[in-house]
Amino acid sequence: MKKIVVLGSANTDMVITSKRIPVPGETVCDGSFMMNPGGKGANQAVAVARLSAKKGACAFIAKVGDDMFGRATAARLKKDSIDARLVVDGEAASGTALILVDKNGQNSISVALGANGTLSPEDIEPFADLIGNAAALVMQLETPVETVARAAKIAHDAGVTVILNPAPARKLPKKLLECVDWLTPNESEASLLSGVDVVDAKSAAKAVSRLRKLGVGHVLITMGSKGVYCGDCDKLFPAKKVKAIDCVAAGDTFNGAFAVAVCEGRSAAEAIDFAQKAAAISVTRPGAQSSVPYRREIA
Repeated sequence: MKKIVVLGSANTDMVITSKRIPVPGETVCDGSFMMNPGGKGANQAVAVARLSAKKGACAFIAKVGDDMFGRATAARLKKDSIDARLVVDGEAASGTALILVDKNGQNSISVALGANGTLSPEDIEPFADLIGNAAALVMQLETPVETVARAAKIAHDAGVTVILNPAPARKLPKKLLECVDWLTPNESEASLLSGVDVVDAKSAAKAVSRLRKLGVGHVLITMGSKGVYCGDCDKLFPAKKVKAIDCVAAGDTFNGAFAVAVCEGRSAAEAIDFAQKAAAISVTRPGAQSSVPYRREIA
């Protein structure tokens, strides 16, 4: 069985939920605290693992520190039957994130990349065969762009589907975009990459057109409560109606679920529906990986 390979970040999330997110200089004292495993890469790997039809469907490439957080990451991934290929950095600490969540589920996040930021192209060369024989390669941008580009090139040259969630937002080299089969930005990320202010379906369509001219194969733009715009379908798929309490990892859940559906041979519309259902469940729960649903819950 070919695995979906996820390459990306692994963090420990420290989350405070309160009535509102403080403004600079302000202290809000009514919060509750919890600590969860997170990182966009690890979140997406967990989503792939839990939403796949069979166990052992996901391999995860990341870099962690030689510390308690790195060891906890390895143990946690094992619980979801993820084939973890973790590079250990003897000097940098494992990645951490401080997350503030308000009563409406909106969040503000500050990330210390730590070892995530030292994952180099040389670090992933031992995994070239794993990437080249994958069902798909899923990546984000909490690791160095040159490493993402190298992995994308390995996958692209081997005919492996490359799915890139370009978050956090940043400009990307054309040589990377030309290796991407599915690009899944949100509104702000799509705006930065395309130069189009994405606010609705019409502007999303214009952004998709520009991104395709840069070499991207297919584009989905996630637009929060508005839904998901699919360039192939030329359609905005409305968001599922739920009462959100925490939007952390909703996008990661969507991307992991979408990758699973694409690898199962579903159409773009069917894959979006599957991914939206998974993301809708995730926002009704607190935390990052703790909020990711299992496949049986979507059925």
